Amino acid sequence: MPGFTTLIATLTGTVAVAATLAACSSPGQGTGAAAPSATPPHDCPTATLPTGTAGPPAGQAITMATSVAPSDTSTSTVLTNLNGPQIQCGRTALDTYSDIVFATPTGTGGTALPLKLDIQVPKTDGPKPLVVYVTGGGFVMAPKENGLNLRTYVAEAGYAVASIQYRTVPDGATYADGVADVKSAIRYLRAHAGQYRIDPNQVAVWGESAGGYLASMVGTTNGRTQFDVGANLDQSSAVQAVVDKFGPSDLDKLAADFDPAMQRYTYLPGNSLARWAGVSSGRSILDDPAADARANPITYVTNAAPPFLIMHGSADKLVSPSQTLLLHTALLAAGVDSTRYVLTGANHGDLAFLNGPAAALPWSTQEVMNHIVTFLNGHLRRQ
Repeated sequence: MPGFTTLIATLTGTVAVAATLAACSSPGQGTGAAAPSATPPHDCPTATLPTGTAGPPAGQAITMATSVAPSDTSTSTVLTNLNGPQIQCGRTALDTYSDIVFATPTGTGGTALPLKLDIQVPKTDGPKPLVVYVTGGGFVMAPKENGLNLRTYVAEAGYAVASIQYRTVPDGATYADGVADVKSAIRYLRAHAGQYRIDPNQVAVWGESAGGYLASMVGTTNGRTQFDVGANLDQSSAVQAVVDKFGPSDLDKLAADFDPAMQRYTYLPGNSLARWAGVSSGRSILDDPAADARANPITYVTNAAPPFLIMHGSADKLVSPSQTLLLHTALLAAGVDSTRYVLTGANHGDLAFLNGPAAALPWSTQEVMNHIVTFLNGHLRRQ
């Protein structure tokens, strides 16, 4: 019976397809020169996913919370229109570069594990601010093909958008490896900025679910050299902005808003959550507060952190909504520019497989996606 990590892993591939069925509206609403028209506005392209990523394994049940306790929204902006117009794509021509190996760390068994990324870049003059997209996958998989509709929309708004792989628990990885992989991708892209028409001084990281967690870790650890390993160490891994969509933060409180049965299940000894945090074999995340603290982005928050945009659904049955509230509160207390949106009634953004494609639609409306584009426009300079 899968909990958070297995559930996300089994859903990610199919959800990516369902989510990309959501159409992408004219994204170029920020500053900067208008991009050439590609085609009339249309639904965004769907992802081609790796074999074996669609749907849960045969005979495997899905475990979700049966109840979600309300959390404080007094420091957040509440969004109530989940049925607004969907985004569309096709107004801006893009160049696409696929399967670029950016790092080759060691995986399970000591074998080399090539990590790849895809990049979309508007066909307009001048270097573009970079947005590094980090997919969800419950810490057990990381398909870079995910979220193609959303990534295309942001790219058409004038950004170079790179979607990356990272190591996960089946690769023998912990949180430290995942953070290191995202930072490796950022350094690689800065080192090759000229090749991909990137402005190396303007970089944001954007993640969903497990990817939101990693985006937050990358942002709060700006300048901490223990996570910079591998190649291109002459390049900075610092980011100028962070977008965290329904990501975990304090892992031993991951199920805090859920019913007792889901809480017990989430904290089973030896599960993927515990292994991701670096807890020793056979123990629960609850058994090792020191490991939980090391894996918690809140631990690293200082007033030097970049601006954050945080989003969560109030009815998320996989990652407690209070997870992003904990991070948001810590950022505000440190004097960091943090904005949090709560989508009333929205479930976890990777649950379209269970609930049909409609479950993904609140996350691909013009209102939600334009909040992201507006945030990026406000914190990354565009030519």
